[in-house]
Amino acid sequence: MIAEELARAAALEQEERSKFKHHVYVCMGTACLACHSDQIKTALDDELKQRGKEHECKVSPAGCQGLCAAGPMVSVDPENRLYHSVTPADAAAIVESLDAEPVKRLSHETDTPFFTRQERIVLSHSGKLNPDEIDDYFAEGGYEATIKAITEMTPAEVIDTITKSGLRGRGGAGYPTGLKWSTVAKARGNQKYIICNGDEGDPGAFMDRSVMEASPHRILEGMIIAAYAVGASRGYIYVRAEYPLAVKRLRQAIRQAGKHGLLGANICGTPFNLELDVRLGAGAFVCGEETALMASIEGKRGIPSPRPPYPAESGLWGHPTLINNVETFANIAPIICNGATWFSSIGTEKSKGTKVFALSGAITHTGLIEVPMGISLREIVFDIGGGIPNGRKFKAVQTGGPSGGCIPEAHLDMPVDYESLMSIGSIMGSGGMIIMDETSCMVDVAKYFMEFCMSESCGKCIPCRVGTAQMYRLLDRITTGEADLSDLETLESLCDMVKATSLCGLGQSAPNPVQSTLRYFRDEYLEHIVHKHCPAGVCKMKVMA
Repeated sequence: MIAEELARAAALEQEERSKFKHHVYVCMGTACLACHSDQIKTALDDELKQRGKEHECKVSPAGCQGLCAAGPMVSVDPENRLYHSVTPADAAAIVESLDAEPVKRLSHETDTPFFTRQERIVLSHSGKLNPDEIDDYFAEGGYEATIKAITEMTPAEVIDTITKSGLRGRGGAGYPTGLKWSTVAKARGNQKYIICNGDEGDPGAFMDRSVMEASPHRILEGMIIAAYAVGASRGYIYVRAEYPLAVKRLRQAIRQAGKHGLLGANICGTPFNLELDVRLGAGAFVCGEETALMASIEGKRGIPSPRPPYPAESGLWGHPTLINNVETFANIAPIICNGATWFSSIGTEKSKGTKVFALSGAITHTGLIEVPMGISLREIVFDIGGGIPNGRKFKAVQTGGPSGGCIPEAHLDMPVDYESLMSIGSIMGSGGMIIMDETSCMVDVAKYFMEFCMSESCGKCIPCRVGTAQMYRLLDRITTGEADLSDLETLESLCDMVKATSLCGLGQSAPNPVQSTLRYFRDEYLEHIVHKHCPAGVCKMKVMA
C-alpha cells in the first residue's frame, strides 16, 4: 500500500513540476543564507508576481550547490544556468532572462572542471531538490530503496549487498560497512539501536552539515534500511547544536516520513518498526568518538570508554548499537537501487565509491565536492579547486582534521584513498581538506591543531590530558624562538607516548599533524630552533639568534 501511495505522490509532484516552464533553485544552505539568500528567493517570487509569471516559473529553496566561494548561488532549469554572487537586487534581471539570454555578469560556467570532474552520489540531490518537501524527494525516486529493501529483500540480503559494494565508513577510519552491520545483526538482544553520527567537529569541515541540510530524507532512508538489516527498532541522529538549520530540516523530515508510514509501526505493512529522534550535542569534539557520543545521548558526560566491549555488542544503554556517519548512510539508498556491482565499479580496489570533501584555505574554489576514490590530490587542488589564488605557490594540504596530517607537494600525484593517505602519515578523515600556500608556517599549523586537541581533550586519560598540553607548550616555545634541539627531541618522544597510550582516537591521533610536519617540513622546525627565524614570517620571535 505504501509503495502505491509513494508512486502516486511521485507522479503528482512530477505532474506539478511539468506545469512550470522554468524552475529556479535558490541555495538555502548555511553559507548562502548567511549572505541573505532567503531575501533573494522572496525578491524572485515578488518579481514573478508583479510580472504575472508566477504560473510559468517556480522558485524553490535548495541545498548547497557546492561552489561556496561564489555564493549566493541560483540555478535555472531546464536551461542549466548557474548564477553566482546574486543579491536581491538581481531578481528583476534574472526573471527578465528566463526567455532570453542569461545575465552575463552573474553567469558561472557549468562545464568547468569544478563540476565536470565530480561524480555525485551523496550530493546528487544537492542544489536540485527542496529539502523541506518530501514530495520533491519522492519525485526523484526517494524511498524506493526503502520499499525494495523491506518488501523484496531479507535483512541478510541487504547486508550482503552492502558488503559486496565495498562501502567503507566515511567517518574517518574506513571500517567496512557491511562487516559492521553483520556484527550488529548477529548480536543477541531484543532491543537494538541505530545512530547517525552528525557530530562534525574538524576545523574546515562542513560536509555532513551540507548533506543534512540538503538531503535529510536521503539520510533517513539509509538509516531505515540499516535498521531493518540489523534489527534495530530505535534510532538517533546526533547533531551538534551549532547546526540549527540541519536540526530543523532533519526533524521536519522525520515528521514527514512518519506521516507517510515510512517511520513508526509496521513500516510497509511488515512487522518492522522504527522510531527516530534527533539528539543535540554541545559541541565537544570528543563526542565524535562513538563511546563518548553514546554517553552524551544517554545524558551523561561525553567521555570515551575503553573498548571492548564494542558498540556492536554493548552500546547504547548496554544494547547492540550500529553507528555510522552521515555520508555513510547517504550512500545506502543508491547502492540498494543500483546494486553492489555499480558502486564497486567506482573508485579503487580497496576504496570503493566516491568521497565528499570540503575544500577550504588557500584555494580558488572554496566549497563542497564529491569525487571518485583514487583521484589525485593534484586534480582536486588544481583542476577542481582552481589552484592557489594570488599567484602564490602550493605548500601543503591538510587532510583528516586534527587527526590527519599535512601532505607536501611531492605527494600531490598520489591517489586519494584510505591506504595511500595512511602510508604517508595522514588519513582520509571525514573529508576536510585545508590547502596552504607559501605564507603558512608549518610549525604554526601544527601548533594550531595541537591547541585544538588540547582544548577538546575530555581529560579522562593522563596521556591525552597532559601530553597534548606539554606538546602545545613545546610548539609554542619553538614558534617564539625559546626552544633548543633538546625540546625537539622531547616533542618527538611525547608524540610517540601520546599516540601509544591515549584511551581514544582523539589522543591517539593528536600527534599526527606534528609528526607529519616534522616528517616533511623538518627544516622549518630547525630554522625556528637554530636560527630563531620563521621562514614564512608568521611567528614572532621573542629570542633572536
